[in-house]
Amino acid sequence: MCRDFARARGRELFGRAAGGVAAGTVPDPARRSQIEIDVAVLGPAVPGEPRPVISLGEAEWGDTMGPRHLGRLRRARDLLAAGGLDTSETVLACYAGAGFDAELRAAAGPEVLLADLAAIYA
Repeated sequence: MCRDFARARGRELFGRAAGGVAAGTVPDPARRSQIEIDVAVLGPAVPGEPRPVISLGEAEWGDTMGPRHLGRLRRARDLLAAGGLDTSETVLACYAGAGFDAELRAAAGPEVLLADLAAIYA
């Protein structure tokens, strides 16, 4: 549902059209783990240029989202940048059914998108 939302409203949410929307994982070799990405929005591939990562998102339906979720997305963005992708304008998106804590709400802005059920179903 969140991927459909990002695909359908990508230009409005992120300021540009998506070249692809999917879920995936980002390997984190330093921590010997992987970071799951529920909503990855990539820009169109252009030969000879790094592929832009328009947005990285996490979805939580039963838990209130907080800074821990945003920190995980920031780590994934940094790892993708180190891997050669263009993350210079990546929007970090939190999709929540149970809402957001005050600290995460305070972080919302052009680089951090918070989408609750009302926004997703609008």
